[in-house]
Amino acid sequence: MKTGQINVQTENIFPIIKKFLYSDHEIFLRELVSNAVDASQKLKFLASNGEFKGELGDLKVEVILDKEEKTLTIRDRGIGMTAEEIDKYINQIAFSGAEEFVQQYKGKEGAEQIIGHFGLGFYSSFMVSDRVQIRTLSRHEGAQAVQWESNGSPEYTITEIEKEDRGTDIVMYISEDSAEFLEKARIQGILDKYCKFLPHPVIFGTKTDYVDDPNGEKDEDGKVKRVAVDVPNQVNNVSPAWTKAPVDLSEDDYNSFYRELYPMSMESPLFHIHLNVDYPFNLTGILYFPRIKENVEVQRNKINLYSNQVFITDSVEEIVPEFLTLLHGVIDSPDIPLNVSRSYLQSDGNVKKISSHITKKVADKLGEMFRNDRKDFEEKWGDLSLFVQYGMLSDDKFAEKAKKFALLTNTEGEFFTMEEYKEKIATLQTNKDEKLVILYTNAPEEQYGFVQNAKGRGYDVLHIDGPLAPHWIGRMEQTNENVTFARVDSDTLDKLIQKDEEIPSKLTKEDEEALKPLFEEVLDKQKYTVNVESMDSGDAPIIITQPEFIRRMKEQQAMGGGGFYGAFPETYNVVVNANHEKISEVLNTKTKKSKDRKVKQLTDIALLSQGMLKGEELNAFIQRSIELV
Repeated sequence: MKTGQINVQTENIFPIIKKFLYSDHEIFLRELVSNAVDASQKLKFLASNGEFKGELGDLKVEVILDKEEKTLTIRDRGIGMTAEEIDKYINQIAFSGAEEFVQQYKGKEGAEQIIGHFGLGFYSSFMVSDRVQIRTLSRHEGAQAVQWESNGSPEYTITEIEKEDRGTDIVMYISEDSAEFLEKARIQGILDKYCKFLPHPVIFGTKTDYVDDPNGEKDEDGKVKRVAVDVPNQVNNVSPAWTKAPVDLSEDDYNSFYRELYPMSMESPLFHIHLNVDYPFNLTGILYFPRIKENVEVQRNKINLYSNQVFITDSVEEIVPEFLTLLHGVIDSPDIPLNVSRSYLQSDGNVKKISSHITKKVADKLGEMFRNDRKDFEEKWGDLSLFVQYGMLSDDKFAEKAKKFALLTNTEGEFFTMEEYKEKIATLQTNKDEKLVILYTNAPEEQYGFVQNAKGRGYDVLHIDGPLAPHWIGRMEQTNENVTFARVDSDTLDKLIQKDEEIPSKLTKEDEEALKPLFEEVLDKQKYTVNVESMDSGDAPIIITQPEFIRRMKEQQAMGGGGFYGAFPETYNVVVNANHEKISEVLNTKTKKSKDRKVKQLTDIALLSQGMLKGEELNAFIQRSIELV
């Protein structure tokens, strides 16, 4: 037996391992299983180039839980180690100046990267263990099996042992404060999370999997047979869809893999994008486009990041642009280390290239879908629109490409690109200042009268709604010269699209001045501003509007813009149509009581048309209307 001290330049590395390098203790299992898979892959490689001539046999990795003995064992049949190799790879930790590292980085984000740099994955086992054994037999012919053991201090022992099978067992004696890792469900959950797609079979079972046959059946030697009561199960898919060539996968294969990733999902994705790049960086993966509808938040954290099929994280904001986090799926790149931090990702050149590439692939895919089958693309637009708007608002490169496939929808259900739409409305909806006015509604039913009035003039009206609409409209105005958007209920049509000709008023200035206070008397002056204007006689007698600028600012503030815009009051314009016959009737009414009654009725009708008449005022209007009948 040999004893010694692990060669590190600090009194004791284990407290650093246990409390500092890993914030999430469950990662120990990922590290050890990944090491076991690496050992198996290395043996396979050595066999392929002729360096190993023995039988490969079954290269599965086993995770064995023994709750009674309080052990968790990771077993592989990989390359194994000799006593000399243990001394080189386990005892001689390449950790120069651990103490200095601790002082420099303690408490800072990204310190866990040291694991990847210095090969300390094995030592993560001490986070959850009182003592750890390595029981190993090297692949070399005639090698002696050895056992390395340490109790979490720098002291270790190496003993020669008997071991029939090639490979390595890491046996962890789980500490009392980590007893959760002796629960089968806990281990199963960790394996499902981190090891679901490792490239070698990973088998999980417990030491109580086999018991005496309850029927008493005996074997050839007359002993009671052992039967399985909890059969060890393979926890991983060794060949997930993203590791295969697109030509080898059908649409059903892609959909099946989506269900494998998201078994609780009730809907199939709209489409997928298969990533496969080997220069200037390595990247594979499959991204799925979900049915986003109206919620930009609930879908987040559905892209899983892997490195050589080992799960890293589902928080990928630093790897893909923010709007692409709405996608689902898998990204796998060996160029991203297992132990990553946000600060590392933000500064890494490969990560930036990967981000740009994914954005380009998504934009190219959408453009291809639009060109190849526009009708199908239009049918999907209800699910695509929010995503495309988000992308155009947050990523200039995507916005530039999206110009060719981003669609506008009018109230007739017709679809246009921006360029197509500008051409369609140019003749009628260009104002006297040569500016193109795009009319829109966010609620066609509620603003039905305004929409019909615009259509009566030959104007077209877009249907634009959703949480990002105010910001997206602003973006369109910034990026399209001489274009402005106006909601149909934000002013009178003649004000929204001003022409050179003016409509003459049927009323004198004195009549208009006499009308204004009549309407001001029945309205809250803090909230409503009354104006008498000469409008088309076919327009409504009274129109209530909210200025476009104020409403947009309030909508953006409601989405979280905050600050100055929150100070905007809830104000409206009440426009009295000087040319409507009912307004003339008001002026010609002799008694004040009748005049006031007509003014109140006309005003309430205008409020009702905007959904602004409620409670006591609505009830009074109904009663008055019944009396008038």
